[in-house]
Amino acid sequence: MTEQDDERITGTQTLNDDYDSPRKDAIEHYFSEFMAFYFPCAYAGIDWSKEPVFLDQELRAVVQDAELGKRFVDKLVRVTVLNGDENWIYIHVEVQGTKQAEFARRMFVYNYRIYDRYDRPVASMAVLADEYERWKPISYGFEVLAANIRWSFQSQS
Repeated sequence: MTEQDDERITGTQTLNDDYDSPRKDAIEHYFSEFMAFYFPCAYAGIDWSKEPVFLDQELRAVVQDAELGKRFVDKLVRVTVLNGDENWIYIHVEVQGTKQAEFARRMFVYNYRIYDRYDRPVASMAVLADEYERWKPISYGFEVLAANIRWSFQSQS
């Protein structure tokens, strides 16, 4: 039984958005080309002789209880890197279509939840598909009583 069959029977919905589905499929089918075009530095660090593994269900499980409102997470991909080790990283790709004040915070939350669950480094990357040329979030941070955190991610328009 597929996830779609299960949804029809139970009446439940997933976080999948019909509008985003073709884009998600394209990213998966052309992942190396996608990375080469949008994130060439990251592309250069990936061992492309080893097949990337797409982890959409795992990502959904990690972020499903985040109190961030309605969201559609795009891809979480496990790749092997070219550093000579058998290490791997998760790449979280978010295709954002509208300007949102909480976008950088949401990217941060996804990043630390993925790291917390898998105890692996996480590279978060965003493709901004909105119409606002001057809006390009690349970091999130805060300070409390002289303790602070500053986190950044890659963002392309």
